[in-house]
Amino acid sequence: MEWNPETAQFLSQCFLNTLSPLPEPRRRAETALAEASEKSNYGLAVLHLVAEPSVDEQIRQSAAVNFKNHLKARWDPSPPREPNLPALNPISDPEKALIKSLIVSLMLKSSPKIQSQLSEALAVIGKHDFPKAWESLLPELVANLDSLTQANDYVSVNGVLATINSLFKKFRYQFKTNELLLDLKYCLDNFAKPLLEVFKRTVNLIDQAVASGAANAANLKVYIESQRLCCRIFYSLNFQELPEFFEDHMDEWMIEFKKYLTVKYPVLEDTGNDGLAVVDGLRAAVCENIGLYMEKEEELFQKYLSGFVEAVWSLLVVSSASSSRERLTVTAIKFLTTVSTSVHHTLFERDDILEQITQSIVIPNVMLRDEDEELFEMNYIEFIRRDMEGSDLDTRRRIACELLKGIGMHYKDKVTSKVSLQIKNCLGLFSQNPDANWKYKDCAIYLVVSLATKKAGGSSVSTDLVDVENFFGSVIVPELQSRDVNAFPMLKAGALKFFTMFRNQLPKTVAMALLPDVVRFLASESNVVHSYAASCIEKLLLVKDDGTRARYTATDISPFLLVLMTNLFSAMEKPESEENHYIMKCIMRVLGAAEISRDVASACITGLTNVLNRVCQNPKNPIFNHYLFESVAVLIRRACERDPTLISAFEGSLFPSLQMVLANDVSEFFPYAFQLLAQLVELNRPPVPQHYVQIFEILLLPESWKKSANVPALVRLLQAFLRKAPHELNQQGRLSNVLGIFNTLISSPSTDDQGFYVLNTVIENLGYDVISPFMGHIWVSLFNRLQQGRTVKFLKNLVIFMSLFLVKHGLQHLMVSMNAVQKDVFQTIVEQFWVPNLKLITGSVELKLTSVASTKLICESSTLLDSKVRGKVLDSIVTLLSRPEEERVLEEPEVPDFGETVGYNATFVHLYNAGKKEEDPLKEVNDPKQYLVASLANLSAVSPRTYPQLIRENLEAANQAALLQLCRSYNLSIV
Repeated sequence: MEWNPETAQFLSQCFLNTLSPLPEPRRRAETALAEASEKSNYGLAVLHLVAEPSVDEQIRQSAAVNFKNHLKARWDPSPPREPNLPALNPISDPEKALIKSLIVSLMLKSSPKIQSQLSEALAVIGKHDFPKAWESLLPELVANLDSLTQANDYVSVNGVLATINSLFKKFRYQFKTNELLLDLKYCLDNFAKPLLEVFKRTVNLIDQAVASGAANAANLKVYIESQRLCCRIFYSLNFQELPEFFEDHMDEWMIEFKKYLTVKYPVLEDTGNDGLAVVDGLRAAVCENIGLYMEKEEELFQKYLSGFVEAVWSLLVVSSASSSRERLTVTAIKFLTTVSTSVHHTLFERDDILEQITQSIVIPNVMLRDEDEELFEMNYIEFIRRDMEGSDLDTRRRIACELLKGIGMHYKDKVTSKVSLQIKNCLGLFSQNPDANWKYKDCAIYLVVSLATKKAGGSSVSTDLVDVENFFGSVIVPELQSRDVNAFPMLKAGALKFFTMFRNQLPKTVAMALLPDVVRFLASESNVVHSYAASCIEKLLLVKDDGTRARYTATDISPFLLVLMTNLFSAMEKPESEENHYIMKCIMRVLGAAEISRDVASACITGLTNVLNRVCQNPKNPIFNHYLFESVAVLIRRACERDPTLISAFEGSLFPSLQMVLANDVSEFFPYAFQLLAQLVELNRPPVPQHYVQIFEILLLPESWKKSANVPALVRLLQAFLRKAPHELNQQGRLSNVLGIFNTLISSPSTDDQGFYVLNTVIENLGYDVISPFMGHIWVSLFNRLQQGRTVKFLKNLVIFMSLFLVKHGLQHLMVSMNAVQKDVFQTIVEQFWVPNLKLITGSVELKLTSVASTKLICESSTLLDSKVRGKVLDSIVTLLSRPEEERVLEEPEVPDFGETVGYNATFVHLYNAGKKEEDPLKEVNDPKQYLVASLANLSAVSPRTYPQLIRENLEAANQAALLQLCRSYNLSIV
């Protein structure tokens, strides 16, 4: 795309139309830009438009956003997630070079909004090219930074610093490698000194402004923001290890850091939250820097420590009282927590300090605030994510408790005593006026729950703060038994959370007496409360006694099962809980545990298909949808296995929904739909109903297999058909179609195991007379893969397939069919692939199959294979049967899985409850070790002295000893 007036006019009009409130011109403009973006130099043309001062600011801003997104998609494009999507054309190297030569100067000349977009675009380039493929960037930024600070143009200074901050962020989150350390050294060599210079220059400007008493708020704001950015860059450059330059200049940094924690800036702080937020942003960045030094360079940092602890402490006492200073409060408490767990914990030893911490820092931060109540009511998902799922480490409430835990590592008894007293005081205040002081009770419950200690490797928790049963009885039970499920919802949520957390410690009789009350709370109008009630029931059903036996059984649930299921489905009719995954997970768990009568089954399948029909319109919540399909699968499994007459009723309810999934191309649900269909096919008795045969026809079409995420579920469904309707394969060339699918799957390392699943099911379910015409085709496909790209996984699957073939159709058919493709290839395959890979087999069914097949191979091949090969087969069998898995299985090189691409649309998700039962093709053999020894004993009785010699010449010494031991165990001998 050439830059000329016509291009400028075309792009200007397109970007103007993208801002239109009318959908039609907006769509046309977006399509035109998408087409234009395929042309070379498109990004450069858009950048020229952004630089054109005569073009309207709004159009240029829209162009800057488009330019940034264009670079994200095409600077270094990843392969598309879906195989049938076209790959994006990357930006050419000459265009990249021109963009890199223009972008820095253009960014610095632009208005703030355009500047921020170009800064992000520059960071996109930097992510791929900086520093190795863009060595001129940092020197150019440093030169501009120097001239801009001299000119006191701090809006542009901050633009440069923000860009450098983005470029250096990788040093915070990437693993330490030699390559990363080389990049870090380059950045330190080129920017450590300029960073300190700009930091000190800005220090002087701030000090002068404050000292003169006439500080301009706007100027001071950009200076403070500049220092915050310098602090973030400092954090990145120091994150991996302390560089020598920073160690040499530590005083210069630390003196200023302390000043920013102690000095007030009234012109900003006293004129509204915006100014205070800017200053607190700098203080929070300082707290992160000193926290980093405390963690990584404690010895060097020690001389500054007491001054910083005092400064942070004083700041916290003030900021804890303000609801708008969360970020600062959290980072400050994190710093004190780091100190409390270090060798300097004695700073917190004194009783009066602990008293101050609990009263002035912990309690004010744990106490509910208006914004907590607002989040509870307006965004229940985020509230639960923070509160119940433990992702609230960066909130005041949780981090305040983490500080207590940190101090408690060294002063447990003191912390327990102080916090227990605070809990008692909170409950006392609540009892004086429950309606007005309910937040104090919530605070008490939160402290007990958050400070509880989880036992390693389990779900049990413990606490020394209170006696759990007494606290539960006096504090929690009154909330759970409250008749009004909508009164004081935050207290109810806290009580349900306590019940859930301490579920293992509470006696079954106590919990059972309260379960009907928890079921009542499913009717609460509060999304959080009915979600916590669902979660409580779901977690109770997971409690195990003695680590194995479920504490709550179907008998326990039966008395209120119908009410429970009714309330769960009703809860999903509440506003914003239509796709509440806590409720759906509870439905799944209850259906997995309860005794499902015909009435309950009918009500549940109706409820679940109604939900499924609704979410098909617009799948939004992958977690909810997964539990929905698991619920359907567990209902099918448990209800239909108990009462097979329900199968046709379930099919009547589910088929329209599953057909809607397929007809409306709801691709996210395809893998689920195929797994449910496989489950239903397997439950049917032959002959399979006609409506399934129609699905079978669709299944055999090549188009059905194009999307890789569908492959495992399609294979599962195909296997179900092959097992239930093998006679259908003889009709209309269907077996050819099935083997065509096998051929496609086997050719790729990412799907070859799925190909073997198809092949094994064919071999297992059809007679040799049916499959013999196709065996040449099958062996050619397998031999091609052996030559082109064998993996350990493929070789193991090949041994399993040949073993299955041998036990189902006999050694003679196996050998003849292979040798028909290539003369004497059978012995070569046995020698080169079967023998060395047999010992790598894992899985109890696979181990039995391959060892028995290999034993048959030895017994039936005395005229087909020479004694040395049979001896080597025996050596591998003994290794397989006598040595533990970790001794014989090699680490397998990682083969990327076709489902590894992250994202809702691209991945296969296995339904646990729709899983097929593992079939044992050798039910008549109970013990493969006994089978081996008995077979060898019988053989040796016919040919005495043959096998002892074969064993001496071919088996490792350890395997000879193992075989002798097996003979003794079964009281058999090889003569």
